[in-house]
Amino acid sequence: MGIAACACPISAHKALKACSGMDANGSESGMDISEIIIPGDTPGTEWRLPVLRFTGRDAKAPKTYIQAALHAGELPGTVLLHFLCERLRQAESQDGIAGDITIVPQANPIGAAQSHFGELQGRFDLGSRTNFNRDFPLISLVDRALLIEDLDDYPATDRLKRQLLHMALGADLVLDLHCDDESLQYAYIDEAFWPEAADLAAALDMEAVLLSDGESSAFEESVGFAWKYQVPGERQSRLPGKLSVTVELRGKRDVDPVLAKRDADGLWRFLAARGIVGDGKQGSTAFSGPAVPLDNVEIIRAGGGGAVLFHRNIGERVAEGDLLATIVARPGQPGGSIELTAPQDGLILTRTSDRLVRRRGDLMKIACENPSQAARKAGALEN
Repeated sequence: MGIAACACPISAHKALKACSGMDANGSESGMDISEIIIPGDTPGTEWRLPVLRFTGRDAKAPKTYIQAALHAGELPGTVLLHFLCERLRQAESQDGIAGDITIVPQANPIGAAQSHFGELQGRFDLGSRTNFNRDFPLISLVDRALLIEDLDDYPATDRLKRQLLHMALGADLVLDLHCDDESLQYAYIDEAFWPEAADLAAALDMEAVLLSDGESSAFEESVGFAWKYQVPGERQSRLPGKLSVTVELRGKRDVDPVLAKRDADGLWRFLAARGIVGDGKQGSTAFSGPAVPLDNVEIIRAGGGGAVLFHRNIGERVAEGDLLATIVARPGQPGGSIELTAPQDGLILTRTSDRLVRRRGDLMKIACENPSQAARKAGALEN
């Protein structure tokens, strides 16, 4: 099915302007393509954010919002959505989509354009030094419309965040697709959605789930915050029928057609099990991996700067005292290396891909059965 390029003029004062795709015969196709225009903070610049929409046949079915690459260089989710949209277009032609689905496959055009000496800088906004997945507005759902009022009063990065959040709060199921550095497949899921969200973990073959405390301003937690405080001042602890989750699709280098298609199939199974696609609800397999609170995550940090030699890989289970890594801090000198050992038993979830590390740099995350003895503030594990 052909989709014509959208060249509609779009006012900077509007949240978006929809342009329906046209097929080869000139009739409207089902998938709607629109663009959000984000004016730059200097004259002559602007950013374009494509939004893909599939309209469901059942107004009562759950509405779904999925975005990828909020950290612009994290692309496994973008290629997953490329293949998922192929299935959705086919399903739409067969009246096989029950609930509305909104997809933003490249959620951060600002970060995607940031390059410093040839290195993409897609995690932090170079202007404000803020993580693109932090400082989302924490509002009640009743104030959703205020997100896109007076947008000209905000810098470009804040306009991007407010419009992404505004779209997400129109849905019931919200998936933010990320990846780690070198990593297993896992997810951050607010305790308010667990264990109901185990069907997503199973469908995507996740190897672990980290149960978050909902105390950060990251995208998925700002969505959960708005739902929890749907009635301002009254906090709901459980949110049946809702889901807001950060999915970590392995590592940055895992941009691969086989993995992307497999993940797209898994996400399709989740949507089918929730009655959003297909001709009826389908069963899902059970999640068998560990689901641990963030307090049970050991972050292994470098005791000094130097070359890191890893002795254990992601996916391995380690016991307390096992040698994890050696840092060669003063090459060739007596006592010039630092050994790092496991503080307790656990599963290695992530590992840095860097081999030259700084003092206190993050090297590994290990999911454990017991809480870490290290002090941790509420909120996200990392900046």
